[in-house]
Amino acid sequence: MDKYRIDSHKLIYHPRRVADWLEKKNIYPLYAEISPSGGCNHRCSYCALDFTEHKPRFLDAKTLKARLGEMARLGLKSAMFAGEGEPFLHPDIAGISAHANKCGIDTAFSTNAVLMKPAITERVLPGTSWIKVSINGGTPTTYGMIHRCNPGDFREVFENLGYAAELKKKKGYKCALGMQMVLLPENAHEAVALARKARDAGMDYMVIKPYSQHPLSVTDRYRNIRYEAYEKLSGELQKLNGPGFSVIFRLNAMKKWDDGGRQYDRCLALPFWTYIDAGGNIWGCSMFLGNGKFFYGNINEKTFKEIWEGDKRRKSLKYISGMNASRCRVNCRMDEVNRYLWELKNPGEHANFI
Repeated sequence: MDKYRIDSHKLIYHPRRVADWLEKKNIYPLYAEISPSGGCNHRCSYCALDFTEHKPRFLDAKTLKARLGEMARLGLKSAMFAGEGEPFLHPDIAGISAHANKCGIDTAFSTNAVLMKPAITERVLPGTSWIKVSINGGTPTTYGMIHRCNPGDFREVFENLGYAAELKKKKGYKCALGMQMVLLPENAHEAVALARKARDAGMDYMVIKPYSQHPLSVTDRYRNIRYEAYEKLSGELQKLNGPGFSVIFRLNAMKKWDDGGRQYDRCLALPFWTYIDAGGNIWGCSMFLGNGKFFYGNINEKTFKEIWEGDKRRKSLKYISGMNASRCRVNCRMDEVNRYLWELKNPGEHANFI
């Protein structure tokens, strides 16, 4: 039921870029994760980026629009607005997203949706590929406890998403609307109820995913969580699948979390994506925010081309080429991509017997 390949990867659809990489050509990213806002209106108990302290800073809209146009010309295919904070806190997020679409970039949002009011929804929904909403409780009480917010936000989210679903249906928009729960001991008993509410609210899918410990996180209360005991939830959730709605229970990612192992020794995925923080800094990997060895440059000071082809990135890639992947975050965003690339570079025996 995972038609979006959320528990896998989509680099298989870009063989030309992969072929250029295999031939050691300089390639530009296919995908960018962009943090329009450093601030956040929630303080989730499991937040991986709590160490950034959610500073109230915002990307300059004019500069970002110029860089997005440039990045599109260089080969960028998609941008997800998420990052350290809540993207809908940015005062011109709708204009930024629309400009990215105009440049030929597919856009998406990862949001808590409290601020996704009808007025902003009407502006962003027509050109957005998908919106995934973080909602980590099936009741206002549990939701408020985990998000560390006013429990009333739970109702606000469902009202906002209900409007989005109706607008999508009325206008025939293609934007996929989904919810996502990080499975925790505090909310596991509400997973089925939440999935049912998501279905009834007109969502296209509901993702149930494992927690992943960021090495820099202040929070480590879930560091030792194990998911074997929760596998039975998968069967209960699958009963809700039907026309127009699916539950994506990320069992593959859960097993990787429990095992803690990798099939690759080094990270190979960095040339295919980039991360831009709310200060305009470009990083090779979001796990190493603040680490100078992964810092490429700042879009407020240089063009993206200058940064991508600059000495800092060149030195960073050289450093990473010798870094053992055991230092990386389990279930990082590029884990499945890395598994794919590693196998391409290190094929098993009898590879020609297709």
